[in-house]
Parts: sequence; structure tokens; C-alpha cells
Amino acid sequence: MESVERVGSEEKEAHQMWTLCLHASSDLSRVSPAVFVYLLKECYAHGTCKATMKFQVLQQQVHKMLHNDPYPGPATFVVQCLYVIPLLGPPYTEGFSHLVVSALRRLQIGQSIPIDLSEAKNLAAQLFINVVAGLIIHEDRIIVKLLENFDVRLEDIARVICGGSELSGGSLDTARACIEQYICGLIKSKSYMTAVNLSERFSICQSSQCFLDLMLEGNQFKAAEKWAAFMGKPMLSILVQKYIDMKMLKNAYEIIKNNNLQQEFPHVYHMYKESTLKKLAEKGCWDIAETRTNKDIQLVQYLVYLAMEAGYSEKVDELCERYSLQSPMKKDLETISVQTHYLHLNELTLEDVIWVDEIDGLLNATSHIEECKVVGIDCEWKPNYEKGSKPNKVSIMQIASEKMVFIIDLIKLFKDDAKILDHCLKCILHSPNILKLGYNFQCDIKQLAHSYEELECFKHYEMLLDLQNVFKEPCGGLSGLAKKTLGAGLNKTRRNSNWEQRPLTQNQLEYAALDAAVLIHIFHHVLGQSQPTSVKEGQVKNEWKSYIVSHMDNTKKAKNTYTYKKRKEFRRKDTPSQSK
Repeated sequence: MESVERVGSEEKEAHQMWTLCLHASSDLSRVSPAVFVYLLKECYAHGTCKATMKFQVLQQQVHKMLHNDPYPGPATFVVQCLYVIPLLGPPYTEGFSHLVVSALRRLQIGQSIPIDLSEAKNLAAQLFINVVAGLIIHEDRIIVKLLENFDVRLEDIARVICGGSELSGGSLDTARACIEQYICGLIKSKSYMTAVNLSERFSICQSSQCFLDLMLEGNQFKAAEKWAAFMGKPMLSILVQKYIDMKMLKNAYEIIKNNNLQQEFPHVYHMYKESTLKKLAEKGCWDIAETRTNKDIQLVQYLVYLAMEAGYSEKVDELCERYSLQSPMKKDLETISVQTHYLHLNELTLEDVIWVDEIDGLLNATSHIEECKVVGIDCEWKPNYEKGSKPNKVSIMQIASEKMVFIIDLIKLFKDDAKILDHCLKCILHSPNILKLGYNFQCDIKQLAHSYEELECFKHYEMLLDLQNVFKEPCGGLSGLAKKTLGAGLNKTRRNSNWEQRPLTQNQLEYAALDAAVLIHIFHHVLGQSQPTSVKEGQVKNEWKSYIVSHMDNTKKAKNTYTYKKRKEFRRKDTPSQSK
């Protein structure tokens, strides 16, 4: 009801504003620019509706008014208004100036150019000179709009300076000096793009490279590129080299491609492509990286090197076989793997990793997990790189106890017996007696619900602890958290591999098991911390219990929201530990 009344009130105020405008719009030939600007101010000040709505109403009315033949013409009338508007002061100057200029632009688009444009251009040139001299105050953006809208050129400014007499070299030099003075002021105020636009319009070249350096230091890259393009190939070459020095290879590559500078910088193409491949490899997007090579053997060889560096031996073999490359020596792979130490599964003292794709195995796994107080849970699914397409189904779920990791083949078990799969996972996920650990739990929960909408087990959860919430400071994901707490990170190169292939490779199984098992060890690290009076960086107070989600519904009604509840103590008095 309140919203309806508010809308009605705003409509009433808009009508009142329109009524005030009607006086001016009925016969604008008899209204001076000063009176017109005063009416604009009164219209805006009248009423209490939002500023956006006021401007929308005024914009429509001003556009209509300019159709009513203001004296001596709409273009001249608008420039005369721009002389008056600054008298209103800062709260109104910029907004009203934009308003009248944009209204005139709409008028010019809708009909032929007003016959008074020549006179308006002279007035606009005079207004520019007054702004440069400090006699009238306008925002830089308004001045650029003014010059563009009335197509003011160097000759127009020179003609105003010499009083309408015949142009001479001296008057052109004076006009140029006037513009240069204004541009220098813009550069000092760091309005670089405006300075570039005016330099380009009046063909004023800053011979010094200092201007380019200032724009790069201020991260004004678009302005720097526009300026360099205006100055020509020598300045573009300087900008490309600076981008290379700043490791901004994409920017350098785009300038080279768009300005035919391949001969000047033949090496940048491969530098940029290699940089792209490295970023994709770090994210584990090997399939995309391979596509980006476009079968360029030099780039494929670099991708092989990245796979070697990441310890992704099966990807090395796969690429070498597909592109008929010589496989690297085994000792080379070992040397690189030693240089980058990652956490390995055998360092976590696990007794076994069990692949579960049969009903009997699922029942045995459930029986073991139900006796645990704490488990680590993670999921994997095949990545989908097509924009707009549906994500693939979750392929596997890893559930780790202190000594065991069960890797559950969700796709096969769902196909074989969905009811038993649902029942077994309910016993785990719905149990208030098992603390479930995860990292970025919300993503996994959403993906599971989307993949298996028919199952009840993924619509309800009890006792969740997302370690990402306990360690709030950014630390490079689960790998960074493992490195901070356990001394070594995780090798994430297989994160985006094909998790639907069967059988999974040994490396995939180890990766999947490690992602779940490491959660248990990070949790024990949290429990084992001392309780300092002041928390240093990287330390976590023993307030992890307050982050436990005791109950969560993952239904459409609940909109996948967490219900956080502070807990004064854990359900069991003893420190959570794994039963034998």
C-alpha cells in the first residue's frame, strides 16, 4: 500500500513540475535564457521525489521546449543558457548543463541541423575562451560536449579572438596557445582523457613523452592508447615497449595487432600466448590451453613444459603422443617435481583409498562413516567450457575419515540404485552426530542439488563446517590454506580434468582423495592451536564452533541459504576424534 501511495505521490509531483514547465513551453520565443534557467531550477527544487525522476521529467520537457522556436534559435538559445547556468552554483551547474546540451543533441538527431548553428558556434567558441580565462566556470566534460556538439574548430576560436576580421597566422597562433593553456590545466588536474580528446580535436601534439608516462603512472591506459594512436607509430612503439616492461602483454599484443607493428615486435605474439597458457595451466584449464595453442608446435612444447613443471605426467604423455613430440626424459620430470614440493597422500598416514561403485561397497562405506565424529567431504565434476551451457553432473564424492577415504562414483550408483544411494548419503549428510568438513561448501552443495534433483539427501544437511569461513583471510584457496597450516600446498593441476572417464587415473584418484583427507588435518591444526590473548596474522582463535551450520535446507524455498548458529560447546564433550 505504501509503495502505491509513493508512486502516486511521485506522479503528482511530476505533473506539478510539468505544469511549471508548461508556462515556458507555451511560447518560448518570449522567454529569455535567464528566465528559462530560473524555471528549470524552480521545477527541480519543487517537490520531494527522487533526483533521477526530476531529471527525467525535465529532460522530456526541455526537449519539447526546444521545438517551440526559442529566439533566435534552439542552438543559440542553449549556448546562451550555458552562459547563465553557472550562476546557479555547483549543485545545479553540471546537471543542468548536461540536460540542455543533451536535449539539443536529441533535437539535432530528430531533425535537420538548426539554421542558427553558425551563430551558436561563434557563441560556443567565445564561451570556451571565457572558460579558459576563468571568467565562467564549467566542468571539463561540459566543455568537451560543447566543442563536439557545435563542431568548434581552431579557426572558429581564432575568428572570435580577432573579432570576426580575416584570419591571420597570428590569430591562429593565439587560439592554439589558448587551447594549449587549457590542455595543460587538464593534465595538471589529471583529466587525461579530456586532454587527449581536445588535443586530437585541435591537432595539438605534445612532443614530449612525459605525457604518455603520466597517463601510464595514473593507470589511464585507454587515454594513453588513444594518445599514442593520434601521435603515430613512433609513440605507439614506445607504448608497446612500456607495456612489455610492465608485463602487460595483452595490451601490447592488441596494439601490435591493430596497428600492424608485427615486424617491429615479432617476439611479442609468442610472449603473450605463453603468458595466456601459463595462466590457464595455473587454473588447471588444460583443455582450453591446448585449444589456444592453435596447434602451434612452439606453443604446444611450452604447454608440455608447463605440464612437466606442474608434475602432470599423464598430460605430458598425452600431448607428446598427440603432436608426435619427443617425450622428456624421466629424470627431467623428477628434477622439476623436486623443485616444487606439494603435499602427497602418503604424508597423511592414510590406511586406504577405496573406490566405491557397487552397492555392497557403498553400504560398507556408510557403516564405517556413521561411526565417525568428523569427516571431510569434497566433490568433482567434469568442467564445461561452453558459455551458457548447463554444468555437468557431479561425478564423484569423496568422504574422508582420519584413516580412510571413500571415493563414491555418484553417476554409476545413481544409475544402478538411486534409492539406496539416497538412503546411504542421508545417513551421513542428515546426521547431527557427524561433523562434515568442507571448503567452499556452498558451491558443492549447489552443484549436487542441481545434478541430482530427485534425491532427498542433497536437500537437507546437519552439522556443516566450512573451513573457508574459519580462515577468512585470503590465502589462495584450499591449496593456500594447506600450505599455511600444514607447510605444503596442493597440486591443483588435475582439478579441471575429465572426471567422467572410467577408470580414473591413479593421479586423479590421489588428487580426489587428498582434497578430502587434507580437511581432517587442517581441522586438527585448528584444534591444536593455543589460545593467545591477541591473534596474530594467520592464527585463528578457537572460535570455530561458532561457524558450525547446525541445520541447513537446500530447497528452492530456502534459496540455498546457510543458517548460522553460534554454539557454546560441541555436541560431544570430548575433542572430536576418529573412532577405530
